[in-house]
Amino acid sequence: MPRAFAEIAFTPGVRAIQQRQGSARGYEKFLSPDADGGNRLGPAEAGFIRARDGFYQATVSETGWPYVQFRGGPAGFLRVIDASTIAYADYRGNRQYLSLGNLTGDDRIALILMDYPNRRRLKIWGRAKIFEGDEATDVLPVVHDPASAGRPERVIVITVEAFDWNCPSHIPQRLTVAEFEPYLAELRQQISELTAENARLAALAGVTS
Repeated sequence: MPRAFAEIAFTPGVRAIQQRQGSARGYEKFLSPDADGGNRLGPAEAGFIRARDGFYQATVSETGWPYVQFRGGPAGFLRVIDASTIAYADYRGNRQYLSLGNLTGDDRIALILMDYPNRRRLKIWGRAKIFEGDEATDVLPVVHDPASAGRPERVIVITVEAFDWNCPSHIPQRLTVAEFEPYLAELRQQISELTAENARLAALAGVTS
């Protein structure tokens, strides 16, 4: 667990609960100046981000209410620009603009990226900057796939403040259709071989269908 995450997440209220529940001492080392920084993405984090086809995104409204939405796209649509920066093209949706409105008042953002098949989870805290119109001209080619049918309206660039790999406990193991396809292909092959073997045995026994 990196220091940057602990500095953001371990508020006085959280520390008080940790103290009451008996876990505070175990987390003290993550608040030490000697603890890992945890605000620069390494090869493991970059590879994990590039493999994802979606993530959960949280912002905070002017009334203090959090808003969480799922952002999806082709694997890698959340681009790793460098060790401190990630970005994605924001495409036209239902035009409620809840996240966008929240970010104009408070640039803090949190992401949870899930790898359900392998029960892995990466949490990212950051600050978002919105690029629209002429401002997006230079950065849009970096995040937008021309082959995509979506219409990008803006680019969201996130400066990473902290990240943390979460415990796999209680993460359900799920597969998308694409992830399940190799297993289906193996079953299809087995069925095909068994069908052919049944036909061969039936022919030897003189059995006709």
